[in-house]
Amino acid sequence: MSSPAPATPTSEVDPVEDVVTVIPLVLPIAGAVLMFLLAFIAVSMA
Repeated sequence: MSSPAPATPTSEVDPVEDVVTVIPLVLPIAGAVLMFLLAFIAVSMA
């Protein structure tokens, strides 16, 4: 007889799923840093 399939299939860890969980924190921080840099450039040029 053939051996039965394993009860718990091994699933690979998807790196994209790890990044998706961090996006809600990184995106606003990156936007705030970008706005600060753009404002700093505008003030320094004025």
